[in-house]
Amino acid sequence: MKNHESNSSSPSLPCSSRQTSRADLWKAIGPGILVACAAVGGSHLVWSTRAGAEFGWSLIGLILLANLLKFPFFLYGQRYAAATGESLLAGYQRQGVIYLYIFLLVNILTGIINIAGVAMLSGALFAGYGIGGIGIAGLTVIILLVCMALILLGHYRLLDSVAKVVVILLALTTFVAVALAFFQGSPAPADFVPPSPWTWGSFAFLIILLGWMPAPVDLSTWSSLWMFSRERQTGHFATSRETSIDFYLGYIMAVVLAVMFLALGKLVMFGTGESFSDSGIVFSQQLVSLYSGHIGEWSKPLILTAAFVTMFSTTMTCVDGYPRSLAACCALIGGFSVQKFQLIHRIWIAVSVAGACALVLFYVKNLIQLLAFAAVISFITSPILAYINYKVMNGANVPEEERPGAILKILSWAGIIFFVLMTAGFVYVKVFY
Repeated sequence: MKNHESNSSSPSLPCSSRQTSRADLWKAIGPGILVACAAVGGSHLVWSTRAGAEFGWSLIGLILLANLLKFPFFLYGQRYAAATGESLLAGYQRQGVIYLYIFLLVNILTGIINIAGVAMLSGALFAGYGIGGIGIAGLTVIILLVCMALILLGHYRLLDSVAKVVVILLALTTFVAVALAFFQGSPAPADFVPPSPWTWGSFAFLIILLGWMPAPVDLSTWSSLWMFSRERQTGHFATSRETSIDFYLGYIMAVVLAVMFLALGKLVMFGTGESFSDSGIVFSQQLVSLYSGHIGEWSKPLILTAAFVTMFSTTMTCVDGYPRSLAACCALIGGFSVQKFQLIHRIWIAVSVAGACALVLFYVKNLIQLLAFAAVISFITSPILAYINYKVMNGANVPEEERPGAILKILSWAGIIFFVLMTAGFVYVKVFY
């Protein structure tokens, strides 16, 4: 697996010089949507909604800033693959095998925790159907095993199809709920004094919000790997232009949904004295009530299903994405063939699911604490991965016209510095505050 996980050859023409047709563009759409699907499940359903419920509109600027500063590093994942015909992780190897080992270490640390977190939220939502005799931990294990089976049997094609339907369904239901909540007005009393998020006491929550907003930076490698899976599915390798359209489509959807979820939390819960519970089952009920309270009680089963399918899709995406990137690292380090990569991928899927099941069954009882810990770990590793992505995108093997321009360079360094300063602030709060 010298260049990427696909067994097809790299495009014979430079990606920037090939013409784009509507048919080819449709074939290219997919990896960016998958990243959006992964983003929505964790950060948006939980942390954006909670930000609106606790602080109103105060954090909308920070959410937009986080999406802006992470934007270059997610863009580099797909742009690098389109420009060079190899995965972003192959670019890591070009810069030095030490970067692959760093990524491997970070992903082993974050992967199992994040998979367990999103799966546990899926289990909490599924418990809303009133299934008795099985706790959230048991439901989480069942969901993880089902996701593993679907990935192993259905591969990328199933993942791609589910993600597109889920993102559209969630966007429509969220838009309707926000619109209805907006016309009903704010529930906050006239004399309500909102709390400020700009205190050291709230700093930990800001880091949690930023960690998965719109997604952990390591997900940028997934999209470059999924591009080759998409190529095997369609027979077409995306050009730089097609890749950009796919990326912008997914990223803009993720940003818009982040704002809508914050709006939903603000319009429904802000100022009411009600806050989200740390209990998985209660939290899932509150989440569904945000929608059904405005659309109508009749919509509860529909909303519960939409939320569960969203989280299930996110879980399935993570069960594929983390092991895929870990397998790619191992294959690049060992110089293994595509067939060996596929075997290693399946092994990492089994290991990751087993680790997540053990974490949920034996070590974690509180859903929100697990999600918070996963988000913090994701954020404090952001500066490292962001710098590596920037370094790779400016590598000698990247065509000059595909490298970051002045604006992207400024934005990249602003993002890296921001991540470092916020991480330092988090350490300060934990040690001294």
